[in-house]
Amino acid sequence: MSNIGLGCSNFSIAVYIGNKPSMLEYQQLSCLSPLTLGEIEMVNQACGNGWRKVFNVYAKLLYALDKEKFAYSTLAPTWQKYRERFLLQQGSQTALLFSPPQLTTTKHTLHIICGKTYAKHLLATNQLTANFTWLDEQFAIDKAKNLIVCPYFDYRQLSNVNIEKLAFLLSDINNQ
Repeated sequence: MSNIGLGCSNFSIAVYIGNKPSMLEYQQLSCLSPLTLGEIEMVNQACGNGWRKVFNVYAKLLYALDKEKFAYSTLAPTWQKYRERFLLQQGSQTALLFSPPQLTTTKHTLHIICGKTYAKHLLATNQLTANFTWLDEQFAIDKAKNLIVCPYFDYRQLSNVNIEKLAFLLSDINNQ
């Protein structure tokens, strides 16, 4: 099975989400496709505030990562500029995947599943094998697989405090 979603084929951070933008070109997507400049805004206009939040939270997360270990925040002066100029584009090393995690990728790839419900669905349908340690009601980790479950990428669920917590967990797991 190949990765299906948006982003760079040479990703080092993969975010897995249980839904796709409701645009025909994304509903029929069968591969990993990099976004082009302006495409995030096009999706936001066509699909509404929910997708705007997903892209914003993804960019804010990358911008919150330790600059000593991750270069994302050095590429643009703000997370908003990073989102528009780099997020999910070719060479960004980021992906937003609609397909189940393929954890056979390099040990240096960090995997994030958006939402406890989606993670439990993947486990229950045998689309994912993981040995999660639940850190609390919202976060789980499988350090051996560089895999984290976090709240859905929405401001109410993944608040700034939770973005900082996820950034810490990613930096910590990256040290393994």
